Amino acid sequence: QPSEFIPAAEDDGLILPLGQWALQTACRQLAAWAQRPETAAFSIAVNVSVRQFRHPEFVDLVMAALKETKVSPHKLKLELTESLLAEDMEITITKMAKLKKMGVTLSLDDFGMGYSSLSCLKRLPLDQLKIDKSFVEDILRDPNDAAIARTIVGLAQSLGLGVVAEGVETEAQRDFLSRHGCDCYQGYLFCKPLPIDELEVFIKTLKM
Repeated sequence: QPSEFIPAAEDDGLILPLGQWALQTACRQLAAWAQRPETAAFSIAVNVSVRQFRHPEFVDLVMAALKETKVSPHKLKLELTESLLAEDMEITITKMAKLKKMGVTLSLDDFGMGYSSLSCLKRLPLDQLKIDKSFVEDILRDPNDAAIARTIVGLAQSLGLGVVAEGVETEAQRDFLSRHGCDCYQGYLFCKPLPIDELEVFIKTLKM
């Protein structure tokens, strides 16, 4: 499980080469998709660990991966964790601003679970907030989770940001979120994680 091997990789220092491999692999896949009309508009989101983001050359490595593969930067979305906001806030904002200027899409993952406050949120050059799956799981049974999800959607809309709900597993969850202004979802209701060849087959079935 990612929740197990990613912390271990961070502790062992393997997260840097692992993260760079994920970034380069994503860019190569985007380049391949760009060659086919039916997949040319696709984008890919890549999770970025705190240690990876704080590497002094992270922005340059992202730029190099995009340049090498000739991928349009807006097709690459970097999902950042709230843990980045716990310290070195100014450095974080500076790096994010450089990435945003390049055209890369920036998303704040697991929003509501960590360190972000409204005062720092308004300073971040973000494109999107992601509602953590812990708020979605019991959204139909727990009034507090429902209230938090609605608040995050409203906050994102007020700030001009997109919003994605994680962990959507039932049509009832999706319908609730849709009624309250969230129209982008991620979860097993739609598809489980797949290898790239199986994903392309799955996408073709959707278009049939």
